[in-house]
Amino acid sequence: MHIDLFETLADPTRRRIVEALRDGERQVNDIVRQVGIHQSGVSRHLRILHETGFVSVRPNGQTRLYALRPEPFREFETWLAGYRRLWEDRLDRFGAALEERRKQNDSTEKEHTDE
Repeated sequence: MHIDLFETLADPTRRRIVEALRDGERQVNDIVRQVGIHQSGVSRHLRILHETGFVSVRPNGQTRLYALRPEPFREFETWLAGYRRLWEDRLDRFGAALEERRKQNDSTEKEHTDE
C-alpha cells in the first residue's frame, strides 16, 4: 500500500496521533487515552504512520514505544517553502501598496488642514 505524505495526514485521527507524539515516545495505551479511540484503531493508524515513515517503533521489553521521525516533516517543510515564498512576495507587495496608500492619505489630509 502506497500512501503519500498528504494522504497520511489528511486523516484527522492520524493527525491527533501525531499531536499525541509531539512530546516524545508513547506506548499505544498512552496514545489510546490521549486520542480517545479504541486500541485497534490506534494500532491501525500507527501501522500506516509507520509504513509512511512518520513514526518509528522501539521495543522496550513487552511494550513498543512510538515516536515521530523528522524526515517526513522536513519533506513537508521543503514543499511548503516554495509556497511560503509565493505568499511572502504577495504580502510584501500588498504591504508596500498599503504603505503607499497611507502616505497618499497622509499628504491629502495635510493639504486639507493647511487650507
